[in-house]
Amino acid sequence: MKKKPELSAVNPIGERLVKLRNKKKISIEKLSEMTGLSVKHLEKIEEGNDFAPVGDILKISRALTVSPDDILKSKDNKNERIQGFKRREEAYQYKVLTPEAKDHHLRSFRVTIPPESEHPKIHYQHEGEEFVYTLKGQVEIKVGAKNHHLKKDETLHFNSGIKHSLKNPGKTETVLIVTLYTP
Repeated sequence: MKKKPELSAVNPIGERLVKLRNKKKISIEKLSEMTGLSVKHLEKIEEGNDFAPVGDILKISRALTVSPDDILKSKDNKNERIQGFKRREEAYQYKVLTPEAKDHHLRSFRVTIPPESEHPKIHYQHEGEEFVYTLKGQVEIKVGAKNHHLKKDETLHFNSGIKHSLKNPGKTETVLIVTLYTP
């Protein structure tokens, strides 16, 4: 018998995902089929043991027919900043900027990356296109084999179907506006 993921404030995304999935009466196996994400990866997200990249949140929200905001934000605090995954001091924080766009293809997020941090094993890859605007700090974005270094007010547009990753090499927090188009 599979053990149920623990629901707590330490794992708000996993908790909300379990609640939404149960409310919609969708098994984790069915959600895996609907999203193309492995059951193991979904279980780890629900348990708070794996990072949920924005592309995965979009796939999951589309499969559950909810806004990404429903997964990322608490109903109790509309302005809270959600930590996608936290391991020691590392945390990428996402804030949905287009909550009303749950049935649309274009979504925007404010992404905050702590100083000198990266998720070395996390690579994003999702269908569509991505546009990144650096509001504050600096970011290194690796798209395929090519590295891009962006500073404040610089942008990058790329095919998000190519594996990509983010890193904040600076000594200050980085804040990005990331806009995703998913067909």
